[in-house]
Amino acid sequence: MSQSLLERQDQAGVATLTLSRPDAYNSLSLELMQALHAELDSIADDINVRCVVIRGSGKGFCAGHDLKQMLGEGEEEYYRCTFDTCSRLMQRVVSLPVPVIAQVHGVATAAGCQLVASADMAVAADNARFATPGVNIGLFCSTPMVALSRAVQPKHAMELLLTGDLINAQRAFDIGLINQLVPEAELETAVDTLAAKIASKSRKTLQIGKQAFYRQRELPLSEAYEFCSEVMVGNMLIDDAQEGIDAFINKRKPEWTHR
Repeated sequence: MSQSLLERQDQAGVATLTLSRPDAYNSLSLELMQALHAELDSIADDINVRCVVIRGSGKGFCAGHDLKQMLGEGEEEYYRCTFDTCSRLMQRVVSLPVPVIAQVHGVATAAGCQLVASADMAVAADNARFATPGVNIGLFCSTPMVALSRAVQPKHAMELLLTGDLINAQRAFDIGLINQLVPEAELETAVDTLAAKIASKSRKTLQIGKQAFYRQRELPLSEAYEFCSEVMVGNMLIDDAQEGIDAFINKRKPEWTHR
């Protein structure tokens, strides 16, 4: 991990990753995307982490791809590498075995909005703004569309994609892009509270649930129930399920082993 691009802090089972390109509104240069992907890979194997928070430094969350870098390169292979790297990064967020929370302030645009949509949950300051503005510069936000169209209803996604307009945090909440909006001064506290609640759970159980959620929603109803029934059978057989049920019956706090 490059300290100049990405910072990590761990506390009580929560890994906080801070995008650190404040002078460029944390735009996703190829190097920053690679650093973030590498750190997520590291977290995937870290049993001490049960929740991840992604946030931005400076005035905003993330302004999307670094267009200056992309225009400066100007070659097809570089463009292909950039968008393939971004696509793999967003899929890594989804496939990570622990939940990911986006902590949003300022703007989250284009691939920055994609990162919000890819996260399992998002909490935003009430003055945050969101957009997929590529259409305004002749570059339709096609890869952000993948995450956005899975996070909100199709007509809401199309409105954002076709107009390129900024929406405020209230609108983002109304269409389901974010879970909470809070006063900016309370943003960090709200995210800390949510992350701590998640981090108090069994990591193994969180992993089972997150993986099953994304798998079942792509299946027809009957297949989804069949799949999730098998997931619950497997879940019942893990140590933490036995511990959790026993703790509930005996009115005590469970002691997770994360197995």
